[in-house]
Amino acid sequence: MSRESRKLARKRENDYARNWKGPYRSYDLIKEATIAIGVMVGLAVVLTILFSSPDDKPSTVQQWARSTPADFVTTAVTELDGSSGTGGYGPPYNHNADGQHIAFLYPQKWLGVSHPIDTAADYVINPLREINGEPVTQAAVSAYLAAPAKLQTAWTDAYTKALANATPTAGGSALTVKPGNYGPVPIMMNSLLQYAQGGGLDGALVNSTQFYQTDYTKPLLFMADGGVLSDRAQTQHLLGEQWGMMNETGSFPGQTWLWLYTFWYQIKPFSTSDNADILVMAVMGVLSLAFILIPLIPGIRDIPRRIPLYKLIWRDYYRGLADPPKAGA
Repeated sequence: MSRESRKLARKRENDYARNWKGPYRSYDLIKEATIAIGVMVGLAVVLTILFSSPDDKPSTVQQWARSTPADFVTTAVTELDGSSGTGGYGPPYNHNADGQHIAFLYPQKWLGVSHPIDTAADYVINPLREINGEPVTQAAVSAYLAAPAKLQTAWTDAYTKALANATPTAGGSALTVKPGNYGPVPIMMNSLLQYAQGGGLDGALVNSTQFYQTDYTKPLLFMADGGVLSDRAQTQHLLGEQWGMMNETGSFPGQTWLWLYTFWYQIKPFSTSDNADILVMAVMGVLSLAFILIPLIPGIRDIPRRIPLYKLIWRDYYRGLADPPKAGA
């Protein structure tokens, strides 16, 4: 701003002050701001006490193995033979699939495997190897590893079918199935079940070189392959078909401003596609880009001029323009 412009602005302010005929009163902005902040902090504390977030206990592998041993063992068998969701997920856990993709875009494949997980070794073999003082279990693991891949598959397939009619023993520490050719798989699974029920598997799945054990990827993926997390999500209205992206634990319907994202998961082809995530991201990317470029899109940018709703909103201002006050009024 030039020197002459500043002088003109000060003159205009002085003219406004001289023409003001109303009352004056002192105003302490710092005081008002302090009071406002104090009120907001007080309300936050009171509302937090009265309406705090739900303190739900976390799901653990131990709790899962104790409450639904059949589901736990069934999931463990899929980890052993690689047929679980994690086993066939692809990057960033393994190379068994290309991951989410659309047209020529393969972002998961391009980023590669950053968190490698061998489901058979990480969820079954290695934890069983950590169990000391059980030679029968160690012999069963050795026998399974020594068998040809075709025979391993025959054992796990037969045992998976038998698990549909399995019955837990007294206390639920083991599962009994009808006689069949399952090889060493039943011994391995019952040992893993007992290990999990005792809490050992939870610790085995978060072992790392870090001082603080904060990486819960493996136990979470293990439980996600089973039914424990999906069942809990259903009760909290968090599943995809329940508009779960916009919900939160203990709150329904949740954050309604997220409806545009979760809406696409409810309709085809998104609701039936294995690549729904990247498809929804692409749609939202296009819509967001179109919203940003509204000032540059012919026709759309002219809507305010063609439909002058702004004149209705600011009607007092435009009424004054149409009928300016007379001089001296």
